[in-house]
Amino acid sequence: MTDCTVLVLAAGNGSRISNSLPKQYILLNGKAVLRRTIEIFLIHPAITAVQVVISKEHKKFYSKAIEGLDLPAPIYGGKTRQQSALKGLVHLQEKQPKYVLIHDAARPFVDHKLIDRVLNRLATGKAAIPGIRLTDTLKRVHSEHRSVVFTMDRKDCWCIQTPQGFHYQEILAAHADFVNEEVSDDAAIAERAGLEVAVVEGNEQNFKITTDNDLEHANKLLSNELSETRIGSGFDVHSFCEGDHLYLCGVKINHDRALKGHSDADVAIHALTDALLGGLGLGDIGMHFPSEEDQWKNANSKIFLEKTKHLLFERGAKVGNIDITIICETPKINPHRKRMTSSLAEILDIDTNRINIKATTTEKLGFLGRGEGIAAQASATIYLT
Repeated sequence: MTDCTVLVLAAGNGSRISNSLPKQYILLNGKAVLRRTIEIFLIHPAITAVQVVISKEHKKFYSKAIEGLDLPAPIYGGKTRQQSALKGLVHLQEKQPKYVLIHDAARPFVDHKLIDRVLNRLATGKAAIPGIRLTDTLKRVHSEHRSVVFTMDRKDCWCIQTPQGFHYQEILAAHADFVNEEVSDDAAIAERAGLEVAVVEGNEQNFKITTDNDLEHANKLLSNELSETRIGSGFDVHSFCEGDHLYLCGVKINHDRALKGHSDADVAIHALTDALLGGLGLGDIGMHFPSEEDQWKNANSKIFLEKTKHLLFERGAKVGNIDITIICETPKINPHRKRMTSSLAEILDIDTNRINIKATTTEKLGFLGRGEGIAAQASATIYLT
């Protein structure tokens, strides 16, 4: 990973939205705006850490929004965005990251390609920000009379977004030097400090939720995202070996034998991982986690499913439903079915009602019928944008 920390600024109140909650804690399709923003950075391979800056008055909202995420304690911000950014930067002095990305909490549709463009430009400069070239006519309007004062030249005008990227020491020093100046973003501070600020291509979907119309647009984006349905299938089998327990769906089950495999031989997770990868069109489990590689020796198969979840997220995919059939004479599956379902739901961050696990035998036929191993087959429905 690149030595890069993300500061997510979430200390504002969002007064232009008619909701009792601050805008960063409003739910979009069942998930808080802030959480959606944070999760995108948490799974980016170049990000070392994510640090959130919040209002002290929002502690309860924050705790509920990020429940289950592995994050450091939040920093309490100031009265202005600039003060909050400075407090966040000062807090990072102990870690001294090489780079820092400063991002608005209310931009939940930032994507990995945009983040990559900012980071790639930082490798050759001191500051990089995303932006979109202005295409509409630009006019200065009288604030009281709402009449046009004059038409402005839009030729070199860009609408600037976040995350804005900087070399950490440079932007910390700049913020400290211009602490009493009011500016609209961190790039303006960098400009005052004499840093050259490069602009990379932004993304129109990376808009900031500021008004009720923005919130409505965000909900429409999410409601329209399930545009393509795909179905993947997977099958796996492992033989028994000496041991006193085995794993199925991430659940440890005491048994008089174990399952033989390079990893922990969780046959159900392996079949499900193949099904999800198949739905994405990304090959199979052996391509992503080769048994020839020592790093996967005795590995917990939950890792395979977690990494596959990240691939789903990166491609804007959602899991519709999962159906798993475990084929064996022993152990009995029914006593463990509820724990298995909960285990998979937790790993994939989906509701348990989207997962069905069942078991069958081969009526004493074949190697499975002779009790020589366990097989599993899985199907998964996923939705792609």
